[in-house]
Amino acid sequence: MTTQSFSDTEFVVNTIARTAVDNEKEFGDLDSVVGDGDFGFSLARGFEIVLTDWDTYDRSDIGTFLQKIAVVITGRIGGTSGPIWGTAFLRGAAIAKGKVELSGDDVVAMLRSVMDGIKARGNAELGDKTLLDAIAPMTDAIESGLADGASSDEIVARAAAAARDAADATVTMQARRGRAAYTGERSIGSPDPGAVAVAVILERLASTWASRPLQSQ
Repeated sequence: MTTQSFSDTEFVVNTIARTAVDNEKEFGDLDSVVGDGDFGFSLARGFEIVLTDWDTYDRSDIGTFLQKIAVVITGRIGGTSGPIWGTAFLRGAAIAKGKVELSGDDVVAMLRSVMDGIKARGNAELGDKTLLDAIAPMTDAIESGLADGASSDEIVARAAAAARDAADATVTMQARRGRAAYTGERSIGSPDPGAVAVAVILERLASTWASRPLQSQ
């Protein structure tokens, strides 16, 4: 599996941004259960700027494009979400530096680096009830799909299913990072907003992937 030159990358980033904006209330409501409720608002405000400035970003290569997005996110998304999501884009950008196409292995390497970056930035590990708990199984599903020789449509569908199952599984976890961690056992019984956001983004990607714009060669 190899992405089209920039086209698929742009589609993924644009989908992330639009999903964050469209689900502001849902993500905020989830965060208000045991957090401070600003997750949806913060994410939406940052990605609104990404969409507004969409045509201005340097597209000399995929890494540069993702780095420009990361700068906006880090500077414009408030709370802990800005540094975490900004780090994710920066880590992905570093792997994609100088590339105008990405292989499936590149995508997996980017996601593994994203996970390492989030762990370091947020001092988090798997099982701490964060977005990592959705990103890890999602990445495993992509890697498994590549090994099986699955089509890109099937790989995205598997990734979405894995992310959703993982996000649902955070309901039984106790939060150990972020504002929710201060609530202790009260955090058990509701899903992690970040993990849910990952699942919703992947589900939107899965539902639109087959009809994404195709770049003429």
